[in-house]
Amino acid sequence: MKASDLFVECLEAEGIEYIFGVPGEENADFMISLEASDKIRFILTRHEQGASFMAEIYGRLTGNPAGCLGTLGPGASNLITGVADANMDRAPMLVLTGQGETSRLHKESHQVMDVVAMFDPVTKWAETIRHPDTIPEVIRKAVRIARSEKPGAVHIELAEDLAKQETSSTPITPYRFRRAVPDDKIVNAAFDLLKNAERPVILAGNGCIRRRASKQLRLLCEKTGIGVISSFMAKGAVDVDADYCLYTVGLGSKDRTNLVLDDADLVITLGLDMVEYHPRLWNPGKDKNIVHADFLPAEIDEYYHPRVEVVGDLAHFLWMLNERVDAEPLHFDLTRQKEIRAEMAEDIAEYKDDATIGTIRPQKALWDARMVLGPDDILLSDVGAHKMWIARHYHCHEPNTCLIPNGFCSMGFALPGAIAAALVFPERRILGIAGDGGFLMNVQEMETAKRLGTDLVMMVWEDHGYGLIEWKQQIQFNRHTDLSFGNPDWLLLAASFGWHGHRCENSADLLATLESAFAEAGPSLVVIPIDYRENQLLTEKLGEITATI
Repeated sequence: MKASDLFVECLEAEGIEYIFGVPGEENADFMISLEASDKIRFILTRHEQGASFMAEIYGRLTGNPAGCLGTLGPGASNLITGVADANMDRAPMLVLTGQGETSRLHKESHQVMDVVAMFDPVTKWAETIRHPDTIPEVIRKAVRIARSEKPGAVHIELAEDLAKQETSSTPITPYRFRRAVPDDKIVNAAFDLLKNAERPVILAGNGCIRRRASKQLRLLCEKTGIGVISSFMAKGAVDVDADYCLYTVGLGSKDRTNLVLDDADLVITLGLDMVEYHPRLWNPGKDKNIVHADFLPAEIDEYYHPRVEVVGDLAHFLWMLNERVDAEPLHFDLTRQKEIRAEMAEDIAEYKDDATIGTIRPQKALWDARMVLGPDDILLSDVGAHKMWIARHYHCHEPNTCLIPNGFCSMGFALPGAIAAALVFPERRILGIAGDGGFLMNVQEMETAKRLGTDLVMMVWEDHGYGLIEWKQQIQFNRHTDLSFGNPDWLLLAASFGWHGHRCENSADLLATLESAFAEAGPSLVVIPIDYRENQLLTEKLGEITATI
């Protein structure tokens, strides 16, 4: 068969369901082959960056890779931001790019660049197809690497002349393997540290949103009462309504949950990537007793020197720990954890009944968002000041129901991500929240959402500026540079793309506005004037919390 046909058959054998992208001339044979597939759906996007964000969210929600497609040169470079975001946030992804004919790759040539070298720093593996007969091996290897812990992006390049060549190779049938599990002796060492602790706490990271890990973590907490502090990306690993949920940590300033970490005589990190919350912020004295449990060994860092490292399948380690707790029940002094949970709950509910006219506080916006979303519904956060508020004030019942980019942290994430979430879970409510800066970075995907008929709501927090940068400059310099900009007429923008549009300026009306938006068929835009005076007030509050340690 033709090489491009084999390429598609190999993707089908791997169970690939979606490829998002913008094709070019150099993908022509591949696209014709893909059109004949009845197993893979191609989603045409309006920009390659939107395609890579869509593939990232598909991977985060399913645990399986989707493809994102670009042509050579600018098409490939447009993909790279979303690819880097997926790789650093541990989402499996296949990055598929075309290339010019191999006869001109050795010299200066139209749109030709070393795409594989460009993707190497932001993927787990990047490779070009050098011969049509190697396609089955390359794709099998790529998918295995993308799915293996910790998941990430892989890149495959297919030159246009190779795509046309004939090959007699056939797809390799994938066989899944079980992840390695920790040794009994090292789990015993971790359990001994836990037995001798008085005030242990669990710091849960990205690895805990895997459903099996979350299930075993909840069992452990129910047996022991140990509190769980989640990173931004681990929201929902434990239910927010559980007494042992201590909300999230990750703000640059010290928050209430940091007081629990200060008080703890043992910190058990579970699936925590260092990029999520650097240990210098919670172990500044370099003196904490730490148990590191993860799929990979600990990163070497002077502030993170675990007494015990448990390397292997995270869910299995938690199961092994639960077996030991069943045989030897444990008792701890968790008084301070309960106090901090109560204080944090008061913060979250402070403005739930706010009725301010003309502007809406972040706390109220997120309280109402939580009210309109069920336990399995999904909120996606873009990057900006709103992300800080979502991290602190929006909490979850189930894993993977609040998607925050917290590794590469790219703006423009929420709208294309919401489209992918709606494709994966059309029965759920999907809410994306973005600032007016981040939303316009991929605004072109409003057309994609309308064309696909996706049911989603995008809530834009309007402050006419880059609010997070302003906030941080204000903290550091007591002033900020000019970060202001203008905005479109949002309701005209929504109408021009065929979306429903709402502008809500009064706090008391927001809940009903969101309910109306979710009741509409197809995509809806809700714009609110956000009261970012609360940013400085939060900074002052966190300063007071720090001062009382």
